[in-house]
Amino acid sequence: MNAAWRAMEAADLDRVMSIAEVVHPDYPEDRAVFAERLALYPDGCAMADVFRAETSGAEADGPCIGYIVMHPGRLGVPPPLDSPLGALPEMPDCLYLHDVALLPAARGLGLGVAALERMNALAARQGFRWLALTSTPGARAFWDAQGFLPHDGGAGLAAKLASYGGGMTYMAKPVKG
Repeated sequence: MNAAWRAMEAADLDRVMSIAEVVHPDYPEDRAVFAERLALYPDGCAMADVFRAETSGAEADGPCIGYIVMHPGRLGVPPPLDSPLGALPEMPDCLYLHDVALLPAARGLGLGVAALERMNALAARQGFRWLALTSTPGARAFWDAQGFLPHDGGAGLAAKLASYGGGMTYMAKPVKG
């Protein structure tokens, strides 16, 4: 099975919600949160589609098996879980990974690393110096292996992470230029 990332469209939001229910049942978010991120920063939103091995990959012929949502942010200032942004921050200094979700069928296809490459390339094109994310406990080893390090943002950051639940880690990594 082959898979690749493509731009997310508003018509994909129902599938995003279906994938989120499977992958992140402990971190539910309203559909409006994803719709707002897509409207504010469409360059940071993508879907992973399946392709037959014999196709050129020009058109998906299988299901969507994952999504990624990123947006400009301020280092050390993640948005609380399940909260609208209202607007992108003024003077952003990082590209923030709001969410990446891959169904079990997508694991082992290299989509996580490809999502990170997509994130880094977008950040480099737009002049960001940092990549940032909030890691769930189960994903922490993956992000560690990708070179992300915990970022200490003090009491304010700890309060925002509390909205996600226990064991969360805010992490950052310089953009590779």
